[in-house]
Amino acid sequence: MQNFPRLGLSMTIAALALSACAATSQQTPLRDGSDVALGQRAYVDGPIVQPVKVLEDSRCPMNARCIWAGRVRVEMLWIRGNGEKQTFEATLGEPTQLADGQFTLESVRPEKRTDTAIKPQDYRFSFRFAGGL
Repeated sequence: MQNFPRLGLSMTIAALALSACAATSQQTPLRDGSDVALGQRAYVDGPIVQPVKVLEDSRCPMNARCIWAGRVRVEMLWIRGNGEKQTFEATLGEPTQLADGQFTLESVRPEKRTDTAIKPQDYRFSFRFAGGL
């Protein structure tokens, strides 16, 4: 008879542990720093970031001749571990100081063309973070 209370306690602990595992497995993992759309959060070698809005896309269209290559500027959010959000701006190919390292917007897709406008939902970005101890 004395084993029944222990058995009941063991079964309760096991059920709680299994329910915790089931809840965590249903969470959506964060994307890595490649092929990130506007509004998607991504884990980029340390920081969690989210591209919010394209501020400028003055790239030279792939089917045109230009004197200036142009640039892309993106409004970003840095989501800190405590949930605090900090806005910053990333410019294609230019490192930006973020936390204890440098964050770089490495590529923007699709290529710009003279005959087609890029819709905000079509943009995809790749990021890199170098830093940390």
